[in-house]
Amino acid sequence: MKRSEINAIIKDFEAMLKEYKFALPPFLSFTPEEWAEKGHEYDEIRDNALGWDITDYGEGNFAEKGLSLITIRNGNVHNPKYTKSYAEKIMMLYPGQISPNHFHWNKMEDIINRGGGDLIFHLWNANRENEGELLDTEVEICKDGRRYMVAAGSDIILHPGESLSLYPYYYHEFIIPKDGTKVLVGEVSMCNDDNTDNRFYEPLGRFPTIEEDEAPYRLLCNEYPPAKD
Repeated sequence: MKRSEINAIIKDFEAMLKEYKFALPPFLSFTPEEWAEKGHEYDEIRDNALGWDITDYGEGNFAEKGLSLITIRNGNVHNPKYTKSYAEKIMMLYPGQISPNHFHWNKMEDIINRGGGDLIFHLWNANRENEGELLDTEVEICKDGRRYMVAAGSDIILHPGESLSLYPYYYHEFIIPKDGTKVLVGEVSMCNDDNTDNRFYEPLGRFPTIEEDEAPYRLLCNEYPPAKD
């Protein structure tokens, strides 16, 4: 991805958050120059990868397979210094985008349509003995406290305000219809660990390769400089 594209997406994300009156913590407005001056008091942000995260999953096709997200808070299952057992994210998806099919071995999460258009989910039970297999068995849905069964892979539509609970070994993907409108998506979950708790149906990368065609507007969560002593 070009840095200019990432900058434009972040600015659009900020505008959507402002439209929906979703205020962000101050660190999310730090410039790269300000980050260069920050000391160890901001280690929790660096160590737990809080902040801006624009990804094309290493595929180079953000318009179809991409996600814009902000990790607002998170613990760290690998560092006892950080004892939070929960995480919170806010995301933005454009029409035609898909968040690729995956499950988590440990994390349970709720995904919430915070505003905009409709969000469409597809769910499958994973075969615990062969994790690359999508089972053709009914999936139990917990949607805003209502529990019911659906056929594997069927459309589950979240209108604004609605949410879906996702459990370990639930393969899930979510998409925005090409004729829809962009959606603001929330996530509340157990502690998030993207390095060891994501099992994608098809192997994917994590961060984009960036072509530096202009200066960064905001640093991504994997770009923070070391703490200034």
